[in-house]
Amino acid sequence: MTNNDVLRRIRYTFNLRDEKVVAIFAHAQCKVSETQVQNWLKKDDDATMVELADVELASFLNGFIIEKRGRKAGEQPKPETTLTKNIMLMKLKIALQLQNDDIIDLLASTGFTLGKSELTAFFRKPDHKNYRHCKSQFLRNFLQALQDKHRKPYTPKKSKNKPTGAVASDIENEQVDTSYKSARANASKLYVNPNATKTASKKSTRTVLKLKPEDIYKNSK
Repeated sequence: MTNNDVLRRIRYTFNLRDEKVVAIFAHAQCKVSETQVQNWLKKDDDATMVELADVELASFLNGFIIEKRGRKAGEQPKPETTLTKNIMLMKLKIALQLQNDDIIDLLASTGFTLGKSELTAFFRKPDHKNYRHCKSQFLRNFLQALQDKHRKPYTPKKSKNKPTGAVASDIENEQVDTSYKSARANASKLYVNPNATKTASKKSTRTVLKLKPEDIYKNSK
């Protein structure tokens, strides 16, 4: 892994904007521009990509520690001019306040198995007999584990006009029934019984008895 790779992965994992990266450099008294940051973040096959020097990445990691944990009183540590992956790992461990068990658990989530004694060897001084050199594969798996844990998934912004909460849920789940339209239209039509006979529609032929007033009272006397 190159220094540029490490910067890209940290920026992506923690959702750092270019101006935030500039501010992190500033924590370590290292002044850079957004244009410089953008050139460091370009792909390796881009002709305008600029390689990130050891001292520059060390400054960023020192600033990252201050960003995450605050500035310590007194003189601030100077950035290393020669940066090993062991030092990168140590600075990230300090910045994120990780214990050895935390790192082992993080790596296990990526399928990378490591014993505590093996991990401790990375943090020993180079002249120690049990010192172990940190390789790119290990650092890559560690950065991937950090990404899996800290990278926030993208969530699209909600429309201002779109209902939210229970109301939105009810509207989305509601099935619009348009059958009432046809029912209303049919109800307005006159129902005709297809089985009715023609005689049913004829006028009644019943004879009505008509009486005169004198016929009604003629027997009442």
